[in-house]
Amino acid sequence: MNDVLRDQPQAVQDSVEQVQFGLESAGYIPSRQIATAVFIARHLEKPILVEGPAGVGKTELAKSVATWLELPLIRMQCYEGLDEAKALYEWKYGKQLLYTQILKDKIGSVIGETDTLAAAMNNLHAFGDMFFSHEFLEPRPLLRALEQPGGAVLLIDEIDKSDQEFEAFLLEILSDYQVTIPEIGTVKARIAPIVLLTSNATRDLGDALKRRCLHLHIGFPDEKLEARIIASRVPGIDERLLRQLVSFVQQLRGLDLKKVPSVSEAIDWAKVLVLLHTAVLDVDLVRNTLNVLLKFEADIEAAGKGLAGLTHKARQDAGVA
Repeated sequence: MNDVLRDQPQAVQDSVEQVQFGLESAGYIPSRQIATAVFIARHLEKPILVEGPAGVGKTELAKSVATWLELPLIRMQCYEGLDEAKALYEWKYGKQLLYTQILKDKIGSVIGETDTLAAAMNNLHAFGDMFFSHEFLEPRPLLRALEQPGGAVLLIDEIDKSDQEFEAFLLEILSDYQVTIPEIGTVKARIAPIVLLTSNATRDLGDALKRRCLHLHIGFPDEKLEARIIASRVPGIDERLLRQLVSFVQQLRGLDLKKVPSVSEAIDWAKVLVLLHTAVLDVDLVRNTLNVLLKFEADIEAAGKGLAGLTHKARQDAGVA
């Protein structure tokens, strides 16, 4: 598939349509809005801040971009307390200690036969100091992404779970695709990585971060797009069952629930229904598998009160008696 893409004219490759085609070849069914955002991000070298409810395909988008472009995916999972050492680099302390011991054993030959302290210090300063050099550096996700010679896809997942201090730390990387390491200097990417940041909106992100990013909101898909997504992830699903399933899930999302079913949960339910050799939805079957879609007992009870009506409408919408 990717050989076909590379053989096409540059004008065809550089289009929103080609992005859609490329993502679909990687198993991701994008909306026009999603494909446009990826197209712009690649050409303007801007990060994408992807927001939306959990389970709508934010993380999967980054994975699919990496698969389509045949780039390494470097993922950094954010959490409260995440700091520079875990995200950017650490020193290899064991190797540094070993180097210190070697230097101690060789100090005589380094200093040589000198008569004064000043001369000894001059000889010591002339000795190449490797203690704080790249050889003793352990790169973490951010630095690894900058150092990839052919580029990479950098996924900064759930940025809203990190602290505001870490968010501020990211600004240099997101602006110039470079970072300053005090002991070494500035490390700048040869090829800017494609950066996607995801957020479930558990806290408001700062204006400075948002200014540096393209904004993309992925909401729940309409019935037509959701049917395409499920069909791509559950090959061979019966068309009539697919229409019933999508109608039922779309109805559930219209209820007052603590957590409405996501696309990923709809895909899981489709797999369960295929596993159970389901052709037509019935109330008992839906009731017994509702826990695949709904994760709170209160939601299951709320949906259960109108289950007959929801199931009947799903069959009716799909043209099933």
